[in-house]
Amino acid sequence: MQVTMTVNGNEVTEDIEPRLLLVHFVRDVLGLTGTHWGCDTSNCGACVLWLDDVPVKSCTTLAVMASGRSVRTVEDLAQGGVLDPVQEGFMQEHGLQCGFCTPGMLMTARWLLDHDADPDENTIREAIAGNVCRCTGYENIVRSIRWAAAHADGAEQQAAPATDEVTA
Repeated sequence: MQVTMTVNGNEVTEDIEPRLLLVHFVRDVLGLTGTHWGCDTSNCGACVLWLDDVPVKSCTTLAVMASGRSVRTVEDLAQGGVLDPVQEGFMQEHGLQCGFCTPGMLMTARWLLDHDADPDENTIREAIAGNVCRCTGYENIVRSIRWAAAHADGAEQQAAPATDEVTA
């Protein structure tokens, strides 16, 4: 089956199996490996990306469901070699350890901050409730998102180069 969608601002057309999951489409077909594949049950949230500007768990979303729609992955957060404030916040506040949950956390956090510029701790915790982190205990993740909210305009943020280590 042929699908056409916009991924990170670029239109792509591919022939795929109708049962191909969106997580496998972006990782295996498009080579965008920042989105992680974890549980296949929508429990862990490592695979969160945006479908028409809404966070979805791509391990339970068929790629054909994205046909004609817009997909945004973690690779699209950094722009012009400058990290998104959410990425910078995770670095500044040590919001990651092993990094497996990080792409889903980053995409969820970016969505939250796009809809609530100054969320309180409870709002942040509610927003990331669908993202499982087995390493951090969430304290640093919450601080990272608060840091990003405080530095949304980038005024105090140093331009850090985007690297695979941060986004993947």
